[in-house]
Amino acid sequence: MTEPLIDIRNMEIGFAHGLVKAVRGVSFQLGREKLGIVGESGSGKSTVGRAIMRLLPPTAKVTADRMIFKGTDLIAASEKQMMDIRGKQIGLILQDPKYSLNPVMRVGEQIAETYRLHYPQAGKKAAEKKVLEMLEAVKIRDPERVFAQYPHEISGGMGQRVMIAMMLLADPDLVIADEPTSALDVTVRLQVLNILDSLVRDRGIGLIMISHDLNLVRNFCDRVLIMYAGQVVETLSARDLDGAQHPYTRGLLAAQPRIGGSRAPLAVLDRRPEWLEEKA
Repeated sequence: MTEPLIDIRNMEIGFAHGLVKAVRGVSFQLGREKLGIVGESGSGKSTVGRAIMRLLPPTAKVTADRMIFKGTDLIAASEKQMMDIRGKQIGLILQDPKYSLNPVMRVGEQIAETYRLHYPQAGKKAAEKKVLEMLEAVKIRDPERVFAQYPHEISGGMGQRVMIAMMLLADPDLVIADEPTSALDVTVRLQVLNILDSLVRDRGIGLIMISHDLNLVRNFCDRVLIMYAGQVVETLSARDLDGAQHPYTRGLLAAQPRIGGSRAPLAVLDRRPEWLEEKA
């Protein structure tokens, strides 16, 4: 059995000097595969992703019995060590590119700046060449044109591909994708998912897909963690999602709208504190 890329055991995240527990007892391992983390808004899934990157605000306190990425303890790592890990070894793709891209810088300049940050010895021409290669790798047809455009001149789907290209410049081993397709239409969403899937298959990276879309993780991921109220209540193979046993997971599945058939009212999630004691 190969060593996992990341091994997290009993992660706890608190705010307000630890008085408010946003995440409790989260544990999982990830190899070179696609792991989906699913839950409704406020369940703690994005907080887990940002904790791995050490990007939570100073008011957050993160503890874990084990939080190891490729042999490095992410809890004990210095900020200098994290600067070497962020972007270069762990990439983060955020939900909406219009909030991530600088509106007054051309797209190519922003990506090249990222490349030179990780490889300061690279010259301007080398950086531009690498950027054009990466834009082409994420299926942008006219990379020279997109390189010279400003973020407001490109579509949401194009912007998301630009963000993926930016995260892949340093060839990370782990990518955390936080709702990367929620602002995209169905056709563009499929294109972005195909790009991410090819990265896992061809480059052998590990991917954490944070989403509230059960259909997406069922068809795209290898394994799924279901989060409720800051805890993992069920872990199962994506292909077994329809056979989930935990009542919260079954409630999420029942609340999905269905096209065709009878127009029965959508199920309402009946939130219960005792669900946290019913982990599968």
